[in-house]
Amino acid sequence: MDNSIQVISKYALEGLDVQALHNEALAAKQTLESGTGLGNDFLGWLHLPSSIDEQQLQALEQTAGILRQECEYVITIGIGGSYLGAKAIIEALSDHFAAYKSGNGPKVLFAGSNIGEDYLYDLMDLVRGHKFGIIVISKSGTTTEPGIAFRIFKDMLEKQEGKQFAQRNIVAVTDARRGALRNLATQEGYATYVIPDDVGGRFSVLTPVGLLPIAVAGFDIRALVAGAVEMEKDGDEQVLNYAIARNALYQNGKKIEILANFTPRLHFLAEWWKQLYGESEGKGHKGIFPASVDFTTDLHSMGQMIQDGERTLFETVLSVGDQQHEVLIPSDEADLDGLNYLAGKNVDYVNKMAELGTRLAHVDGGVPNLLITIPTVNERYLGQLIYFFEKACGVSGYMLGVNPFDQPGVEAYKKNMFALLEKPGYEEATAAIKARF
Repeated sequence: MDNSIQVISKYALEGLDVQALHNEALAAKQTLESGTGLGNDFLGWLHLPSSIDEQQLQALEQTAGILRQECEYVITIGIGGSYLGAKAIIEALSDHFAAYKSGNGPKVLFAGSNIGEDYLYDLMDLVRGHKFGIIVISKSGTTTEPGIAFRIFKDMLEKQEGKQFAQRNIVAVTDARRGALRNLATQEGYATYVIPDDVGGRFSVLTPVGLLPIAVAGFDIRALVAGAVEMEKDGDEQVLNYAIARNALYQNGKKIEILANFTPRLHFLAEWWKQLYGESEGKGHKGIFPASVDFTTDLHSMGQMIQDGERTLFETVLSVGDQQHEVLIPSDEADLDGLNYLAGKNVDYVNKMAELGTRLAHVDGGVPNLLITIPTVNERYLGQLIYFFEKACGVSGYMLGVNPFDQPGVEAYKKNMFALLEKPGYEEATAAIKARF
């Protein structure tokens, strides 16, 4: 596959014997692809890109077109995998200052990913008096954070624009047959899309969960899917390279993986990656802790820790080949800042030298360094990257000996929260917590 993702482990695996791990990785890949491993009822993402047909894409584009035509803002309501993937792709493809510019369709906003009262108030204040739509994403319709946000904005939209406008501009992405949101959507006549039963939230970017908000934002979901198809069909070598390298480093005492990027628009891609790997591998008191940094910004904050802190981490640098635009550094006659030696060079050249210099410094400081390269940031390569990380996560999780597709630990805080809120059915837990505190 030409012009695609490459994984380079030259500065990560020196002195490590990875042959045995190569055999383990092949076995883990076989387990994944044959559907014989733990969590095999959540493998719908594995061949998802190549299964998306023209009818599905047309339907998503049509719904997105209605929202784009009728709304100034579209609020996407969801939490975890129900919002991070869409936000990652939209942020990666957007003008950095799109929020301050008009035109080019509605602004896609996000709610339901927190319970911040001031956040919700500010968002309400922003859309008050403006036509807005809602994409609500929840398999059950009863998850607390998105449930609160949807109740608030549904009520606001109906009062502000009327019931008919709300019914036309609320879209539910939910379970095919059951659940509170499915029942409400049927009752109200909302347009609906299905979250497949066999696709977990953190693997759902290439379902309507991610594709619909991305299309509403005005980006090419066809190119995104096509890139993922390319990686599905021809990306196994790079998938294995990454899974082998990170497990070799983990077995050698490197317990923290830092995903570093030198491209500001990839910040939320790293946030999506952190959920994907953290929720997939953090089981049974095992797992590589996923962290992220934005360079060069964080070199002036976290750089010291990475360079000279405890040697329990390794670094994966996500490197972008070409930028979308060119900005040249001008000459200055006085040269008081001493930067004339850079005059005539473009800013990305300086950034690339900072990237290389940082990688060399960290390797010299005892930080193994993986490099993942993509030619540029566009829909095609983001589609490749999403699928690459997903499949590598499945292989890596099986190598680690865990079920990469469940998340039992996520329920612990919910039980305590429901008990503290005195939700019906949690009376015994409420009494137990009150006795503790």
